[in-house]
Amino acid sequence: MTTQWTRRTLIAGFTLAMVALGSPVGAEEEAGGGVTGDEALKRLMDGNRRFSGDQYARRVIGAARRAELAKGQHPFAIVLSCSDSRVPPEIVFDQGLGDLFVIRVAGNVADSVALGSIEYAAEHLHVPLLFVLGHEKCGAVTAAAQGGEVPGHIASIVHKIAPAVEKVRASGRAGDALVAAAVDENVSAALADVVRRSAILAHLIHEGKLTIAGGRYNLASGRVDVMGATPRRRSAPAGGGH
Repeated sequence: MTTQWTRRTLIAGFTLAMVALGSPVGAEEEAGGGVTGDEALKRLMDGNRRFSGDQYARRVIGAARRAELAKGQHPFAIVLSCSDSRVPPEIVFDQGLGDLFVIRVAGNVADSVALGSIEYAAEHLHVPLLFVLGHEKCGAVTAAAQGGEVPGHIASIVHKIAPAVEKVRASGRAGDALVAAAVDENVSAALADVVRRSAILAHLIHEGKLTIAGGRYNLASGRVDVMGATPRRRSAPAGGGH
């Protein structure tokens, strides 16, 4: 289900990162898996509808499929998702072996290593869709909202999420409402961040070869609420770096 916050949040989050890009709404050239970005997004959401409705597709995961994949991979979507054990993308989107190129990290944030993985899939494997998947009651977002000291390298995750939390806090939200809205804002921020930092991804979006979108997974219903796809811009692409 597409909610009103998704379009407002996505467009607002991308204004600075995408203003210099001539980005089409969706990738219109065939790429990884022989599908466009819009078709890849539809495939993801069709799978999520099956999952949330307890009607799973019959997957071929035996020896023949493994032998086929040993020759090469052609995933149709890149999914950057939280590491939370309740949100495995292949299951949430009812996909099989070789269908998704998945990067998982707490809080669905992209450091340089994760960004490099995304670039590899988009540029080398020609995957036409990047989908950032957040989820309700995210522990990483909750930790960022609560503030205070966190041990070890967990602090690097909280630091990455903190700007999204503070942006929502400035609107007057607190408690559970703060966390819920910050989950959404964090997805939007992650999408804007990868485009701002990656000249490779920015160029692919500008060329119509990569569509980016995001969404929030609802733990009880199993449904993913989706943000709109890449907003269209008309100026020349800007360079960027890691």
